[in-house]
Amino acid sequence: MANKVIAQVIKAGKTYKTGDTEITALAPSTMDLNSGELTLIIGPSGSGKTTLLSLFGCVIYPTSGEVFIDGVKINDLSENKLAAIRLEKIGFVFQQFNLVAPLTSLDNVMLPMMLQGVAEKEATTRATAALANVGMDKKINKLPKTLSGGEQQRVAIARALVINPEMLLCDEPTASLDIKSVAVVMEELKQIAKNGKAVAVVTHDTRLRPFANRVVYVNDGTVSDKPFEEELLMKK
Repeated sequence: MANKVIAQVIKAGKTYKTGDTEITALAPSTMDLNSGELTLIIGPSGSGKTTLLSLFGCVIYPTSGEVFIDGVKINDLSENKLAAIRLEKIGFVFQQFNLVAPLTSLDNVMLPMMLQGVAEKEATTRATAALANVGMDKKINKLPKTLSGGEQQRVAIARALVINPEMLLCDEPTASLDIKSVAVVMEELKQIAKNGKAVAVVTHDTRLRPFANRVVYVNDGTVSDKPFEEELLMKK
């Protein structure tokens, strides 16, 4: 279903204490991630965008406000229950791919299913199909070191999608790629969103905006749907 709300942060913020000093990583923010949309979260390093992604990914608890994943409030859930939500509902794609070096593409994609207890035969079938969906079916037996950066990222996307999550969270997924690979990976993510997933991409690269259905800007821990440069001009 398109435009179904998959995840919400409602007045959710995150602060950390170092001695007597309190650091605000993310000011109280409200935002949805919807199925069928690729949402770009743009901001400079240290702006709070990865903190926002971590709240959506159930990696951290909010200090204030609420976080909902598929209608379930996660604030008071145990670490084990959060881990179960991550495994069942959320796919993660990282800048450095995080593939296991000694394993083939196929074995890397099978890993999350092994954690779920899926039978090896079924896991092999599903992993093969996932790799085919991202155009890597001819390289299922290749090790990561023999693949280009773009190819490794597509294997990482297949691994994230093989559990059929409702949401795909990507942290700087194109930062380590050349220009040609950037376009390939972003088109892949755009198609995944069209197929009904909620896709969020954290980046500092404004050149990715044309691939997005929606763009959110984060700066100094504050979330906005307008570029901060425009906001400053409007205030003058």
